[in-house]
Amino acid sequence: METIEKKRLSKKDIIKSYLIWTFFSHSTYNYERMQASGVLHTLAPSLEKLYGKETQELKDACKRHMEFFNTEPNVGGCILGITLALEEQKANGEDVDEEMISSIKTGLMGPLAGIGDTIWQGTLSPIALGIILGMAKAGNFLGPIIYLLIIGVVLFGLGYLSYIKGYYMGREGIGKIIGSGLLNKVTEKATIVGATVLGGLVASYVTVSCGLKLNLSTGTLDVQTAVFDSILKGILPLGITLLTVFMLRKKVNVNIILLVLILIGTVGTLIGFF
Repeated sequence: METIEKKRLSKKDIIKSYLIWTFFSHSTYNYERMQASGVLHTLAPSLEKLYGKETQELKDACKRHMEFFNTEPNVGGCILGITLALEEQKANGEDVDEEMISSIKTGLMGPLAGIGDTIWQGTLSPIALGIILGMAKAGNFLGPIIYLLIIGVVLFGLGYLSYIKGYYMGREGIGKIIGSGLLNKVTEKATIVGATVLGGLVASYVTVSCGLKLNLSTGTLDVQTAVFDSILKGILPLGITLLTVFMLRKKVNVNIILLVLILIGTVGTLIGFF
């Protein structure tokens, strides 16, 4: 009886796929299918190895991976790792159908995008900026270099771990992680850390002070020190920041927000308040 050799992807294949995804996840990014072309470009070499060239199975695989897809590329890379594992199982005749592969991709891309954006935009980037902004402001050229190193090392490391783990854990592993509530805990903790860091950055780098001085019979009253600082140190920068956050939450156009801030600064300066 002839033994059919199973089709297997090597670790080299997975690493190659990860590197393509890292550098080309947003290639030909568009409003119709978002990252779909980047997904297919990432999976294509592995799909050819599994299904062969110029086969109907390969054509079908290409079609299903040109479906709409959009996620954060580093944490969300595990979705493509899982996808490769599923395609490998399907190529070997296991009980995996096209609908299952599409459903898993669609179901995971939203939650993992939220986690990835929280870790990257809400936590990692503000922390790195908090470390190096002082250096850059002082004219130290190492500031931007250190920032790039921090971002590069962490993101490449996180992306690699996510992609590889996604492949080796498969759909069962990611299901356990989601079921355990770990993703929600990570998001919550990252949000808290990010908010704390952003608060520190606001206190350090948002500068607004009142220049108004009133001549009273008892002497000159400095409104900034005698009034605002006595209420809360840094209340004006905090007020400007909260106003900006309020407008962002109300989904005010960013250009409008910039115009409002410019108007406040201009009028306040002309009347001598700022």
